[in-house]
Parts: sequence; structure tokens; C-alpha cells
Amino acid sequence: MSDKTVKAQLILENGMRFDGRAFGYIKETVGEVVFNTGMTGYEELLTDPSYAGQIVVMTYPLIGNYGINLDDMESDGPKLKGFVVREKCDYPSNFRCEMDLDDFLRQNKITGIEGVDTRAITRTLRNVGTMRGIITLRGADLTESQIKRKFESLNNKNVIRDVTIKEKYEIPGAGKHIAFVDLGTKKGIIKGFAQRGCRLTVFPAFTPAEEILSVNPDAVFLSNGPGDPKDVPEVIEMVKAIVGKKPLIGVCMGNQLINLALGGDTKKMKFGHHGGNHPVKDLKTGRVYITSQNHEYVVCDLPEGVEAAFVNINDDTIEGIRHKTLPIFSVQFHPEACPGPLDSGFLFDRFLEVIERGSENA
Repeated sequence: MSDKTVKAQLILENGMRFDGRAFGYIKETVGEVVFNTGMTGYEELLTDPSYAGQIVVMTYPLIGNYGINLDDMESDGPKLKGFVVREKCDYPSNFRCEMDLDDFLRQNKITGIEGVDTRAITRTLRNVGTMRGIITLRGADLTESQIKRKFESLNNKNVIRDVTIKEKYEIPGAGKHIAFVDLGTKKGIIKGFAQRGCRLTVFPAFTPAEEILSVNPDAVFLSNGPGDPKDVPEVIEMVKAIVGKKPLIGVCMGNQLINLALGGDTKKMKFGHHGGNHPVKDLKTGRVYITSQNHEYVVCDLPEGVEAAFVNINDDTIEGIRHKTLPIFSVQFHPEACPGPLDSGFLFDRFLEVIERGSENA
């Protein structure tokens, strides 16, 4: 521990405090605290827009050992509110390394804290559920009323608006033309379609249905994104206007929005799914895949005409839906991985089959 060490605390909503050392961009930050079980892939995690508004706790103890390579970024930069690790690596070793974790967070103005008991934090979140938290340099000086006000100041209702693109753009291709609605997408999803020759017209999240349909796509895709799907009623109405007019496919947040638009429901999970080791069963084939996931909400109360396509082996939550007659198919997990196992990459091909056949059940 050097003389330049800056003491910090992580304060959870239930009053628990964890002492550590600040790194990255030294400032106070408030966010929703979640834990991620990935052993690698911290670069992709840090730049995944689905973490907007959240403080992420890594369960793997040593983070940063292969440094940062900017080619592995999943967006234009980190969107999360804070990063919690047991130990950061100060001397990474990898031929692709461009900078260390500390420098990357500092450049992108993200606060980190190390030296905390990440196992205890994870157990707490598993037992109590997701909570708000503060990373602060003045934990002992904060009164209970000040802490309460800081928690109350956290507002994640606009996170999709914060991370979506500002203007429409196109990616050329000779295959299917997909209207791609960016709710906070990862580059890996766009790459998955582009590798299959698809032509993509990428739209901001709050684009009206008429504008999306005006490009006459072969299908409409809804991407992943952060927050509560019920916070974006405008997007739900947009999806409703597209149902029955074009095939609908989606991932993660897209899956939740499709279920809501069809008349189903969503609910918040106790502590969510975050990591690359989640087993999911395909109800059509019975095969189990290990998947990459990142979500706090899950679909429930499926609407009439909709059935579950995948379920989570660990907790029986619904991991994908399909319509019995319409070309509508979506999944809760990430077929592009980035990071995580590549087991479910075949889903990009299944998406295209749905578009071609007109039904996932054909």
C-alpha cells in the first residue's frame, strides 16, 4: 500500500459498509449494486451499455490481469456507475494490452474500489437482493440522512435514452434487411448479424413505428439495454404497432419489451443474472446451453398465443419466448456472448430462419 492510497467505502442500502481503496476516477458515485460471476471478459463487461446506472461487483478475485485492449470494447465506452473488485492487477501481461484497468477507468471517469470482501458483498446481495450503493471517500463523515438522500437521488428511468444512438445509420449487406432498434446494444450483436450478410438499418430506441416500417425491412430486431422495460412505454407502443406487420426478434431487453407489447408482464428478479455461466434449456430440443446473461428483469405471465422457448435450469425463469402463429421469437440471454461461451451463437441463424419461414414453430 503506497502513500498515494485513497481510502474508500462501499455503503449498501441495508447499512452494511465495506472498507477498501479507491482507484480509477476518484469521485463519489451512487448506483444499483449487482454482482457478475464472469472469470474473464471485464473489458466487454465494462463497456456493455446494459450496466448503465449500476455498480458492478466482480466475484472473481483478480481483475485486470490481461489489461485493456480497445478492440474488445462493446460500445464507445463504459456506461456503469462503479466497479468493485477484490484485487486489481497493476502489472498486466498480454501482447494485446494497451493500458491497465486503473488508467482505463480514470480516462473514462469511472470510480473503482478494491480491497473489499467481494464474497461477503455477493452473499449479501444473494440473500437480501439487489440494493443501491454508494462508493465514497468520506464514509465516516456521511450522516444517515445524507446517505438516504444520496440513495433517493438515484434515478435509472432514463438509462435507455442515455445509451441509445442519437441518429440512424446503416450497415450494408446482401442478405436480409433488418431494422435494428438500438436500446443500448453491444457491438457483438451487430457483428453477429453482419457476419451473416444482413443489411442493417440501426435506429435510435425511441423511433416511431412508422419511420421504422418506412424502410420496409424483412424484420425488426430489438436489442439488449439497461433498466426496467416498463420505463419506456413509448417503445412498447412502437412494438405493438409493428406486431403482425413484420417479423419481430429480440435479445434481453428486446425479449421483455416484446412480451409486454403482446400483453404479458415482466418482474424484477431478486438479484438478476450477470455472468457467462447460466444454463438454459431449449424446450424444443431438450438441449442445455451455457449462456452469457446480464439482466435484472425477466418475462412472466405470458400472453395468449405465446409460449416459453427456453427456461433457466437454475431458477426456472423464462429465457425466451415464441409466438404460436406469428413470426415472433426472442431470447433473454446473449447469443453473441462477448464475454462468455459461444454455445448459443446458432440463434442468429434461427432468427433468420424465423424471418424466412414466417414462424418459429414452422
